[in-house]
Formats: sequence, structure tokens, C-alpha cells
Amino acid sequence: MLQAIALTKTFGRHTALHALDLSVAKGEICCLLGPNGAGKTTTISCFLGFQQPSSGRALVNGIPVDSRPREARRHLAYIPETVMLYPYLSGLENLSFFHSLTGEQLTKETATRLLLDAGLQESAIHRRVQGYSKGMRQKVGIAIATAKNAGALLLDEPTSGLDPSASNEFSALLQRFSREGRAVLMATHDIYRAKEVATRIGIMKDGRLLTIMEAAAIDYYSLENAYMEYMETSTW
Repeated sequence: MLQAIALTKTFGRHTALHALDLSVAKGEICCLLGPNGAGKTTTISCFLGFQQPSSGRALVNGIPVDSRPREARRHLAYIPETVMLYPYLSGLENLSFFHSLTGEQLTKETATRLLLDAGLQESAIHRRVQGYSKGMRQKVGIAIATAKNAGALLLDEPTSGLDPSASNEFSALLQRFSREGRAVLMATHDIYRAKEVATRIGIMKDGRLLTIMEAAAIDYYSLENAYMEYMETSTW
């Protein structure tokens, strides 16, 4: 569903992404671990078409993002670290508005169900977003992404700043998306969360994918030790 082929992105003399080869199939959850500047967000930006690769290709469902970005984005939903919503609209109104940008309309019943499925409390659905916590805003973002019924989800640090309860609810949603056959690519700093939800885990540093592991084949402590070893090793 998602494929990077020798994907490279440079900014002047700085190479943010070095010849990345990566694929995420339907039903897979692939987590990219790494510090700031590792290339995680650049990878997601290339799949979204926000950044044009300097060389190589990003494909979504076989569609090249660089030459056919609008077509590729039809298969994508995106949840950033901070979901930006209209503060004077309710959660329901935000969901209905953003979905209308796709050219489709949601019934009130469908919009309500999507918000409830995303974990938003029923009492909050009609309240203005300006009073929401970050976790509540993320849940509206999840509902917006889910409403699109996209085959692949791109997530950039989606659990940053969430309390443990909200993070656990988010992990359960990701596992549901996987069971539904969606491909999930998530950039994160959270080793524990990656081990909990991922099918495969990649470790990135300085724009390079250093390794990718099957999550079921490694325990949390081994993953943490491997991560620390890679962070202490020079990549050039």
C-alpha cells in the first residue's frame, strides 16, 4: 500500500533522507523510531506530497506521489502531532466541515458514530473545541481520518502529549485499523507504544533507516537496547 524506493530528500547541502527503501502492506502497522532529525517526518511528508523527493519515489497503492499527488492522496488519511481544528465549532461541526472538503457529506448520525468510535465522549460532541483537551482534539482528528475510509494512515507523533488513558485508547484504534486491512505508518519517539502496536519497527537516524524488525520477534527490553546501540553508533 505504501512503498518508498531509494527515496532521498536534500535541503541544500543537508540530506534529510538517504535512499529510503520501505514498504507497508495492507493490515500492517509500521512504526519508525528515531530522534528529532532522523527523517521520520520527511518520510511522511514525501508520501503526502508535501515534500518533493530529490530522487527516488514514493508510491501509494502503486500511484507515484510526485507526478499524481491528488490521486495518491485519495488513498491516504493523515493525523499530525497537533490536530488543528476550528475552536468555535463543535467536534461534530469540525468533522462535518472537514469531510465536506472531500466533496461528500456526512449525516449527523454517521458523524456522531464516527466520533464515538474514535473515543470522544457523547457529552463532548456538541461542545466547542476550544474547551477540548489535546486528547479530545486527537480523537476528532481520528474521526476525520476514519471518515475518509482511506486505505493507508500516516501518523506523525500522534500520541505526543496524550495521557496514558488516551494513548491506550489510541493504540486500540490502530489495532482496529489493522484488522480492517488498512496500512499504518507511524513516526514516534515512544518505544513502548511502538512495541505495543506495531507489526514492524524501523529505527532511523540522520535520515537513514538503520534496521527494520518484526515486532513479534523482539521483546521490549531487547528493542530498547537495540535502539540505544544504534543511537550511539555513527551512521557515516
